[in-house]
Amino acid sequence: MTLLLNLKRPPYRTYSITQLCREFNATPRALRFYEEQGLLSPARRDTARVYSYKDRARLQLILRGRRVGLSIAEIRDILDTYDEEGPTAQDAEALRIHKKRIEQLQAQRAHVDEAIEELKQGAKHLICKYPQLAENAQ
Repeated sequence: MTLLLNLKRPPYRTYSITQLCREFNATPRALRFYEEQGLLSPARRDTARVYSYKDRARLQLILRGRRVGLSIAEIRDILDTYDEEGPTAQDAEALRIHKKRIEQLQAQRAHVDEAIEELKQGAKHLICKYPQLAENAQ
């Protein structure tokens, strides 16, 4: 009976490169790059790439990581941890990398705030020195 049920179950869903590009607003070039980097490994059907539901999930994680500024190496570490040690270890690795990235962004924000303040002071000095420039500086 179990054998019959397994035969009737549809195979896991697969995706073409075009489908994933549309869904995630990515380019085929980006997906091929992630494949070259070993982050994705689609199956092949003749010359076409065939992505599994696991590839789709990995792509989603890759794009989220890139959006927040994670490096390819950091993303690879997170994905490899899942493959080697499982989901709990992956979550711990992701948390470590996320905290590190938060610290980097906070330091970057502090530098940007300092630069803005310096520019404001410079602009204030120039306006005091050349009041006629104030009209054009808006």
